[in-house]
Amino acid sequence: MRPMDELFAALGRSGFRGRFRLGAREAAYLRQRGTETVLQHARQFVEDRLAAAEPVNDGKQTPMRNHPVFIAQHATATCCRGCLAKWHGVAKGRPLTADEIDYIVRVIERWLRRQAI
Repeated sequence: MRPMDELFAALGRSGFRGRFRLGAREAAYLRQRGTETVLQHARQFVEDRLAAAEPVNDGKQTPMRNHPVFIAQHATATCCRGCLAKWHGVAKGRPLTADEIDYIVRVIERWLRRQAI
């Protein structure tokens, strides 16, 4: 797993990753539900969609809109196992560990908190 400051510096240099922002609807959802609730959703999404050794529809399992976590996952390259391997050094082909799930949620949290400023 990659140090957060190094990761966010690299993400900032990516034209693709850098273009993601919360839309009005997703930002309102984050304000209304609160960061802690949205982070509970993040953990559930990661556990349900990414934690398996070979997730169903890997590479296509994370929508591009309609929830702040989905946007954050694309912005932080935590959207599929391929991106996790490339950007975060999390190996494919085995289940995620509890520490890796915690790390992914912290990455999403950092991005969401930056968006809420």
